[in-house]
Amino acid sequence: MSSLCRARRETDFARFPDSAPIVIDNGASTFRIGWAGEAEPRVSFRNIVQRPRHRSSGETVTVVGDTDPALMKYFDCTRTSIRSAFDDDVVYQFEYMEYILDYAFDRLGATSEVGHPILMTECECNPSFSRARMSELLFETYGVPSVAFGIDDVFSYKYNQKLGNCGEDGLAISCEFGTCHVVPFLKGQPVLGACCRTNVGGSHITDFLRQLLSLKYPYHVANFTWEKAEELKKEHCYIAADYMSELQIFKNNKEEAEEKTRYWQLPWVPPPRDEPPSEEELARKAAYKEKAGQRLRDMAAAKRSQKIADLEEKLSGLEDLMDHLDGADESQTTSILGRSGYLSQQEIKSDILKATQSLRKAKGESNGNEENADASGADKYPLVSVPDDMLTPEQLKEKKKQILLKTTTEGKLRAKQRRAEEAALREKQEEERRT
Repeated sequence: MSSLCRARRETDFARFPDSAPIVIDNGASTFRIGWAGEAEPRVSFRNIVQRPRHRSSGETVTVVGDTDPALMKYFDCTRTSIRSAFDDDVVYQFEYMEYILDYAFDRLGATSEVGHPILMTECECNPSFSRARMSELLFETYGVPSVAFGIDDVFSYKYNQKLGNCGEDGLAISCEFGTCHVVPFLKGQPVLGACCRTNVGGSHITDFLRQLLSLKYPYHVANFTWEKAEELKKEHCYIAADYMSELQIFKNNKEEAEEKTRYWQLPWVPPPRDEPPSEEELARKAAYKEKAGQRLRDMAAAKRSQKIADLEEKLSGLEDLMDHLDGADESQTTSILGRSGYLSQQEIKSDILKATQSLRKAKGESNGNEENADASGADKYPLVSVPDDMLTPEQLKEKKKQILLKTTTEGKLRAKQRRAEEAALREKQEEERRT
């Protein structure tokens, strides 16, 4: 269907001669494009650009103009926002302008080059650099033979003058998206040197309306989007010819005020129904979970292998140190212990026992003497049972540390045993109460 529509557009585009100009109304709010001489534009859309990411593939796409909510649900719009090529009705972002022109010429039926003269509207006193960049874009990118720029206010006044709605002298007031312009006319010609501009436009009125609705109905702030406020403004708002008399109507005259009052029903959206996942989705999630679990198991296995290698290396070094101490005399033993950082051979044996138990635990082997080792404090705290007169000053300091550690450990064990007994008693009482 899309290829058929595109073929029709290309046929319509080829039907016009090369001398037929294309008219572009490049407004900050709405972009319109069509052929000169026709009553209505061929293509009209909102002059905005979005670049969301696809939810499944992650690919970035460019969306121009109005979007269909049914299609936008497949894209992630949380990391992007609506972009405009305009800043106060002057084109600054020509990257976005190129996306918009690509979309417009494609909708009109152009293929690679346009090849038709272009008449484009612009705001009053448009900066020369903006016009130069726009001309460069049209000439070099689309290959247009000629470009003419004009002010839409002047076009409108001339058209109404031809219809007899205005004379040769008058004012053209243009309320645009971000600004308002007033252009005077004398003897049918615009006096551009006397035109005025104010940076208040339709977008500011829409924002003000949305703020008023949000303040009056704070429980429905999420429903008052900018697009909804724009729709309300266009469909239900009007310009008061006499503002003070309008205020008196709403203050005193209830019947006429009731006629001018509009009631707007907020759209009701049914809550979404959670559909059960399909078999393919369940299989995909299971495969992903298994893959993640296998990756974690591989990481744990590599970590365990590295720990086993470190423990074996440490245990080998401690055993070699004990072999040197067993074959050395008393003076050599003191020197070896000083270089190794240990205070006694009992401390080295205690570290060997701990390293052996840790190695067995890392390999997953059963440790039969673990309970005996935990119960016996002689291997863990060898200096506690040694008299003070047989110890050096450094060993006395180490003995105090071991006594403190032993007392703390035994206290923790007693407290743990007491908590276990209390928990068992409470469980027994609860069971009796239930019975």
